[in-house]
Parts: sequence; C-alpha cells; structure tokens
Amino acid sequence: MEWLRVSEIGLQERGNPVLQHISFGQRQFQKLAIAGETGAGKSTLLQIIAGLTQPTAGTVHFENRRVKGPTEVLIPGHPGIAYLSQHYELPHSLRVEQVLRYADKLAPGAAEQLYAVCRIGHLSTRRTDQLSGGERQRIALARLLLASPRLLLLDEPYSNLDRVHRQVLKSVIHDIGAQLGITCLLISHDPADTLSWADEILVLRQGQLVQRGTPTQIYRQPVDEYTAGLFGDYNLLTGKLAAALVAAAGTPKRRRPLLVRPESFRLSAATGHSIVGAVREVRFFGSYSEVQVHVLGTDITVRTSETGAAPGQAVAVAVGPDDLWYL
Repeated sequence: MEWLRVSEIGLQERGNPVLQHISFGQRQFQKLAIAGETGAGKSTLLQIIAGLTQPTAGTVHFENRRVKGPTEVLIPGHPGIAYLSQHYELPHSLRVEQVLRYADKLAPGAAEQLYAVCRIGHLSTRRTDQLSGGERQRIALARLLLASPRLLLLDEPYSNLDRVHRQVLKSVIHDIGAQLGITCLLISHDPADTLSWADEILVLRQGQLVQRGTPTQIYRQPVDEYTAGLFGDYNLLTGKLAAALVAAAGTPKRRRPLLVRPESFRLSAATGHSIVGAVREVRFFGSYSEVQVHVLGTDITVRTSETGAAPGQAVAVAVGPDDLWYL
C-alpha cells in the first residue's frame, strides 16, 4: 500500500461538484505537486487530505490509517500531517522566539537545526508585526514543523512573494525534504514552482484529475490544450505549416493539431530546401528573445538565445521529431 492513498474523493457544495473521483498515491519522500487553474479544486483537495474538510465520497489513508474529516473528530486534523494554508496567521506583536517556544514539541536543542533550515535563526528577537511577508511565512512554516509532521502540505507557498523571498523559500522547501526527511505535497499555479521541483505532477481541471506524469511528460506531452497552457507558452499548428514540419521531421501525419513549444523551434539562414518564413517582431528578455515569424500563412512564436534576427529577415524554421506533439 502506498504511504498516502487518496481513493475516489468527491465533494459537492450546494449540489455542485467541486471534486470528482480523485484517486492517486504518494510514496514517502516523493515530491508531488498539484497544478490547475484557480477554482480547479486544488486547495480543497489538500484540506481533505489534511483532515480539515469532510469529503462527500471517498477516503484518504495515511500510513495505513484513514484520515477522518472534521465531522468525525473533535479537533480537525490528522497526526503526522501538517497543512500550511495560503491564509496562515501568526500571533500579533509577539516575539518570534515566543511564538516558536509555545509550539516546540521537540527534544531540547533539536529545534535549532529546524530554524537553520527555515532561515529564521536571526529573527528570534523580532516581533511578528516587524516581519516581511516572506519572513512571516517561514516562521509559520517552522511553527508547523515543530510538531514533527511526516507529511507537509503546502498550499500556494510562493504566492505574493517577491523574487528574493521566493528563492529563499524554494531553498527552504528543498532542505525540508533533504535534511529533515519530511515529505512534501505542493500546489502552485506557477509552472516554474512545480516543473523544477516535483518528481510527479497531478493536473486538476474543474475538480477532475486529467493527467499525471513526470514534469517532462506533463510539459512535453500534455493531454490537452488546457494542460499545455498551465505550463507555458505553445504554438498550436494545423494546415500547411503543420504538414511541412511533420514531413521535414520524418514523423507520421495525423489529423490532429500539432503542439510545439516556442523553444523547440530552431532558426537558421534560409535555404532552398528549408521551410522559410519572415521575421515580424523580436522581443528581448535578457537571457532569450522571442521572435514572431510568419511562415506558410501562420504566425509562430520562437524562443531563442541566438541574437541577430531582425524584422523583415528571411529565416528557415525547423523542429526535431521529439519536439512535435499531437493534441
């Protein structure tokens, strides 16, 4: 049996389905992420796993014990599972060391490693109303970890953080798994948060699980256009251009739209045997440029680190067979 098992979870609110037939498992130490648009049911699913929301149907088992919902227990929650909400709260105007001391259930001195992992050792004398948003979030996280959870559920942990605090928190979450041995399940709407971290990703759409796979599979072989859009920009091609790319790559032709990520295109000097287009626009983003190319009656977006493309220039467009995906 898997360490965490979610079986046929369903939830209805006012007669409307919020979650439908959600089933998956998570192994201990596996980094699992859940992605989906706002309203897909991500936070609700995490609250059910944590024992904070009662499902209408289905069960959750953690370490071979069923997770009971709030209608079944006096105090909602499940031993060994911690949930960091988007709307966490800290006691107002207390010193950080007071907040943490009241929550500390570890052996004497054991909390110091945890504070180092959470990058909060220098904040102990500060009051909670003197902290930045990122610092407050790391304090809230440390307070949860002082109860020695084995599974940590993270609900949009990077939302509303600036770039610096976002990078710090990413390092913290990595070290929580690597140094403290705590398994994490994370949800985020930002593909950069999940693709670079997760071992596997679950995709929710309107309360249903539509795809599960590795980050590479989800990004390169999305099950539909919705999933493709969650994880970045794409070109959806039909007609002459799709046929020409497929023929040039030597792959079988199908009667379905062709998906190509912008970075999968290669641009080169136009030749007589190539697929030739004209550059319409070039936008510079620092480490790469986005080039709009009009080719065989279709506008495509190409992402490249090469410089030199200019509006009006004729260019050859190519893509490898492994970078073509039919939806």
